Amino acid sequence: MTRLEASRRRRRWLTWSLRIAVATLLAIAVRGFIWEPSQLVERDHVLALPGWPASCDGLRLDVVADTHTGSPRNGLENLDRWVQRLVESDADAVLMAGDYVILSVFLGTYIPADVVARHLRPLTARKPVYAVLGNHDWWKDGPKVRDAFVAAGVRMIDDHAEAVELRGCRFWIAGLGDFLEGKPDVAGTFAMIGDDAPVVALTHGPDLFRDIPARAALTVAGHTHGGQIDPWPFPRHDPQPFVLGSPWLKWHVVDGDRHLFVTPGIGTSILPMRLGVPPEISRLTLRAQALPPAR
Repeated sequence: MTRLEASRRRRRWLTWSLRIAVATLLAIAVRGFIWEPSQLVERDHVLALPGWPASCDGLRLDVVADTHTGSPRNGLENLDRWVQRLVESDADAVLMAGDYVILSVFLGTYIPADVVARHLRPLTARKPVYAVLGNHDWWKDGPKVRDAFVAAGVRMIDDHAEAVELRGCRFWIAGLGDFLEGKPDVAGTFAMIGDDAPVVALTHGPDLFRDIPARAALTVAGHTHGGQIDPWPFPRHDPQPFVLGSPWLKWHVVDGDRHLFVTPGIGTSILPMRLGVPPEISRLTLRAQALPPAR
């Protein structure tokens, strides 16, 4: 091979390498900025919980968070889409873990809380909806967001415990204020629980998890968006998250005998991109965990 032929071969190799790199980056951009944020996954999660009674075995709860209506590819049409999915679901109730509005919108349109709330009415007319506020809601006037949602039939339970009975299952939902902005009163909220029925704690960010008493069979949170970008964009059945090796970003996390579920959310903030973490309605089925036989 002559020096000229070798030079031409190197140029061809570099040209094709550049083309492949550009095509790959373009495919990632299209998937992350356009295609994936417009998806809506309905993912089932079966959680076996210690202390969850047999009388409540099989209770189903739909969980959504970080809906951020107004973020790119996530306007009122998408709001109506996930509301309709929740209406049609056979879940017994819906838990909403905060961040319904968005502080600032890059490539999106700000939509006020009262407009968002009106679109929730078909859901609240169908089944009970329990919710807490997130940091973006507080930044956009938390009391105003709360009042709009209450007017639409949502049961706002920040720093409040409420006894619930669904399909013969009696339990408590303990709503806790946002870790960043809501001044959560964990002790005061759990002091409202008047019997030994099981407890599901609902808050916006998982940062509060270690402060929640072991009395809670499960803590449900959002806030993380599942990281929004996951370097392994394929379905996995392992409930532990992959992103950055953190156990706090998404899905079911077990810390000793304590259980946390973090939903990846629906909208975006800061970077209008989702990659490997599509918008998700998380469908929880709560199972009574069989206890080991006594020795």
